[in-house]
Amino acid sequence: MILVAHSNFLARDSKQQAKMKPYSPLSSLIAAALLRREGHEVALFDATFEPGVGAFEAMLEELRPDVVLLMEDNFNFLTKMCTTARRETALEMIGLAASRGCRIAVNGPDASDNPAFYLCAGADTVVLGEGEMAMLDVANCWLARTGELADVRGLILPGPEQVQPTKPRRPEQDLDHLPHPAWDMLDLEAYRRAWIEAHGEFSWNIVTSRGCPYACNWCAKPTFGRRYSVRSPEDVALEMLRLKREVRPDHLWFTDDILGLDVDWICAFADEVERNGARIPFTMQSRVNLMTERSVSALARAGARDVWLGIESGSQKILDAMDKGTTVDAGRSATRLLKAHGIKACWFIQLGYPSESWEDLIATRDLIREERPNEIGVSVAYPLPGTVFYERVRAQLGRQRNWKDTGDLAMLFQGTFDTALYRRVRDILHQEVEGALADDGAWDDLEERVHLHRSPQPVSLAVGT
Repeated sequence: MILVAHSNFLARDSKQQAKMKPYSPLSSLIAAALLRREGHEVALFDATFEPGVGAFEAMLEELRPDVVLLMEDNFNFLTKMCTTARRETALEMIGLAASRGCRIAVNGPDASDNPAFYLCAGADTVVLGEGEMAMLDVANCWLARTGELADVRGLILPGPEQVQPTKPRRPEQDLDHLPHPAWDMLDLEAYRRAWIEAHGEFSWNIVTSRGCPYACNWCAKPTFGRRYSVRSPEDVALEMLRLKREVRPDHLWFTDDILGLDVDWICAFADEVERNGARIPFTMQSRVNLMTERSVSALARAGARDVWLGIESGSQKILDAMDKGTTVDAGRSATRLLKAHGIKACWFIQLGYPSESWEDLIATRDLIREERPNEIGVSVAYPLPGTVFYERVRAQLGRQRNWKDTGDLAMLFQGTFDTALYRRVRDILHQEVEGALADDGAWDDLEERVHLHRSPQPVSLAVGT
């Protein structure tokens, strides 16, 4: 018996619990479907609505699994943040499984970055990268006794003095070869109730691709890297049709870093959705440079309701420092084009990037006022291991290197301003979008307080340093 699990307990993240937008653990479900297809007996522990690890312990007692695969959802962007609450929960789950003699493999961004934590907690191996095929090989090794772990590619194993990597694994290229997620293993009605009660509609998640070829220097790619592999439009439309019949969502969230890197793929996707009668309104992420007339027109045909764009800042100086590869004007054009096609334009805004000044913050405010995005998501620059940005500010990092939960919004390095000021800016920017500000009083008050919130030694990093 194999127990597939994840550690994303809503009960341990107050912000996500308040938002109540729970999505299925796609990586866990794809791994479970793959294992099941290959003939293994598989159960799933879905932590989403459970009150704590006691529920996991109860399932261990009930099922007595031989193998536990802790498979975090690599398609949930919150997973990359590796909050301390999630890490602590995962380590506790590993300890509970190890104490019952289970063989344990772990996959996820934090485990890849910090394998020793997980091995010391009792895991037998950490699976690097996307994980599904490697998890199958590990399960076959343990249950069918086909070889040794040292022969399985893409693992980190404990060693006598330090961790030992096995040979690297080639990323999965044929994504159509992977099964559709095993959503039948979830309590679908629990998700439906949560969504309907909180938002009046039921949303579900789906993914079409892996990776992102762009090089924003703050963006971590511990799982999929800078490659871009994509499923066929036919397979995606088929999954949408199955979801429409079997799950019956009102709305879809495409979790891709970028949905449709190629305009021809987007057009073919729209054609397949229309041909199969698989249209479901959806939300997606993309880049401003990809929002052309042809692509946006096709997205509208396919059912796009909201497109999230990484606008980040109203200051070109900051975009250039981020190696974003976009312009403020391109953000304006993309926003206007989406609106012209009846699609909501939503923006990701990032505060606190090194060298950001008060004037840069005001430029971001002015851009929001001028273009009026339908919604924004605001965060502060978050140094993730493996990024250029992390290496630039590494010397400034203190003992706290991760947020406790996703609502922390703490500055982890020495920015121009402190955490309290950025939290206030976040709140005011949201008020701008919601139309709650009638004048500049809030900004005037904040500007008067700026000198009280400046770090003693503001950081200024030149591009390329």
